[in-house]
Order: sequence, then structure tokens, then C-alpha cells
Amino acid sequence: MPNVDHGIDQLEMADFQRVASFIMSATGIQLPPAKKTMIEGRLRKRARALGLDNVAEYCRVVFDAGGFDAEAINLIDAVTTNKTDFFREPAHFRFLAETALPELAAAGRPGKIWSAACSIGAEPYTIAMVASDFAQGFPDWGFSILASDISTEVLAKAAKGVFQQEMIEPVPLAMRQRYLLRSRDPAKAVVRMAPEIRDLVRFTRINLIDEHYRVDRDMDVIFCRNLLIYFDQPTRETVVRRLCACLRPGGYLILGLTDSTAGMPMPLERLGLSIFRRT
Repeated sequence: MPNVDHGIDQLEMADFQRVASFIMSATGIQLPPAKKTMIEGRLRKRARALGLDNVAEYCRVVFDAGGFDAEAINLIDAVTTNKTDFFREPAHFRFLAETALPELAAAGRPGKIWSAACSIGAEPYTIAMVASDFAQGFPDWGFSILASDISTEVLAKAAKGVFQQEMIEPVPLAMRQRYLLRSRDPAKAVVRMAPEIRDLVRFTRINLIDEHYRVDRDMDVIFCRNLLIYFDQPTRETVVRRLCACLRPGGYLILGLTDSTAGMPMPLERLGLSIFRRT
């Protein structure tokens, strides 16, 4: 076993490779060596939270001293990236409001929408606001929103529905006035989603590389955006295939603009802007 200077708070390459191997097997996410410095910083926070001296000691406890089972979820939470914004890639929400939701309302079927990598909740709450605005013109039409992520930490934040003031800048003013509540303390630059919006979204933990998803098999719209880029090609194909299996024929899969389905033999018709219809 190599000698490690426990006074130096740096992540050894061997430990980085152990972390990267675990994250790949548990989540399908690739961590190239270029991510080593970022991972080192995040593991420092976990080491401090556990009262450990440094990242070397953290890795020893997790991988060599029996701490793996208790820490695995926290390690995933610490390492995974959770970039999100309200109305990110706004063309997707225009499509939802102008095409997908009108089709569902015209068919008289309740809408089932899944935000499959929801992070701290900006995406599913954006969906909830868009769908709520649309539903005002169709009082007999209903919808449900499922939001999932692999990180328990971000799911807990999402369920609270509290966001920094600067995060809501992309939200149209009318929606802010209708669906967002400002803090009673003016010193706190935060807002909270109104209860009627929070109540529309059900949050649950789902790992997209699991063989089976705890999801209805007749979803109308699935958002899974800017996640596939973190997977290798076989994992991308597997995840997209499983997402398709959860879509009803004619349902929509909305990927991120950074995602690619090139070379994937999938039951999907491309509509443009990373929007696909299940054939």
C-alpha cells in the first residue's frame, strides 16, 4: 500500500480512480482525470462533515475501513453535478405549452409528465407553472408531474421549493406574481414556490441506470435534459431505450441540446430541438 502524507489534503490519483470507478458503476457517469481537482474539493467537504483530517483519510474510511455502505449515497450526492435553471432551453417549454399540452387536452386524457433529472427542482417547477397556466383554459383537464434525481440531497432541496432571488430572473413576470412567494424578511433574497405549485410535483429518487424504473409505463412527456453527455455510448443507448419504454406511443421525449442520439436505433421520430416522438 503506498505511503500517504495525511497532512496534505490532496486526492491521490489511485483514490480518484477508486471514486471514479464507483461512480461509473453506480450511476453510469464518467469522471475523466480532468475532473480530479473538482472531485477533490467536493470530497474535502465530505471529509470535514465526518470529522476526518483530509480526503486521503476519507477515501481510506470509505473504501478500506468498512464505511462504504453508510457513505455511498453521500458520495454520489457530493460528486454528481446539478446544473439547473428555470426555463432553461426555453424552446422546450414553448413546445410543451403550444403542442404537447394542447394535444393532451384535446384528447381528453390527463397529462403525465416526468422530469427525469430534476436537480433542485427548477425544471419540474417550470413545467408546473407552464402546465398550470395552460390548464386555466381547460378546467376539466388535469395533469401530474413526477420529478426524480439520483441525489437525495438535491431532492430534499427541490421539495422545499426555495430559491435564491437571482435564479428566478428567467421566469416571466406574470408567473412570478402568480406562483412565487417572497420572503417576509426583506434581508433574505429568496422566494418560494406557491403551495399549489409545490403540490403538483412528486419527488422521488430514481437511478436511470437501474434496470427497472418505478414509473408508469404510459408517460406523455419525459424531460431528460443534458444528462446523456455524462454517459458512455452503451449507457446512453440503454437509458434512452428504458425511457422510451416508459412513454406511450405518440408521447414525447425531450433531451438537452447537448445530448446526442446519433447512431441509436430507437423507436423515436425526431421533431427538432432535441424533441422526439415515440413511434
